[in-house]
Amino acid sequence: MKKKEVNSKPIHSYKLNDILFIVSTIIFNIAVSGVYIAAKIDSSVLLKIFGVIVVILIIPFTITFVGYIKSKAKKKIIISHIFILFYLFLELMLDYILKIPFREILAIHIPYILIFYAAAFSMIGVSRTINKKMGLLVIATFLILIGCLIYSLI
Repeated sequence: MKKKEVNSKPIHSYKLNDILFIVSTIIFNIAVSGVYIAAKIDSSVLLKIFGVIVVILIIPFTITFVGYIKSKAKKKIIISHIFILFYLFLELMLDYILKIPFREILAIHIPYILIFYAAAFSMIGVSRTINKKMGLLVIATFLILIGCLIYSLI
């Protein structure tokens, strides 16, 4: 009896890392969009839910960071992860640990905004490096985020 040969390739950890990164980035953009809308409609419950989702993303982004370091990914992917994790830990520290109204303190809020956009553009850059089509999906969710920001300001 002949053995049946299977021609399936195993999913490498770097592919799982890529998928986890893209999904986490999309969740991030949608959750931040939710934060903007919740703030606009003055829903503290939704604001809390979406805010916690954003901060919990520290876990998958840390996993992808470690995975990319182990797989010796391009330097721009590693550096981008540093920006992303720095932003997420800053968010955790300011909103959930120190609980200061930093958005009302211009000297803190402006650097916070710069770090946020550095992280957001890092997510876009890594996504485009991983996969051009998925990068477009990330850009689309980022544009939704910007639309929600504009809506929250008017």
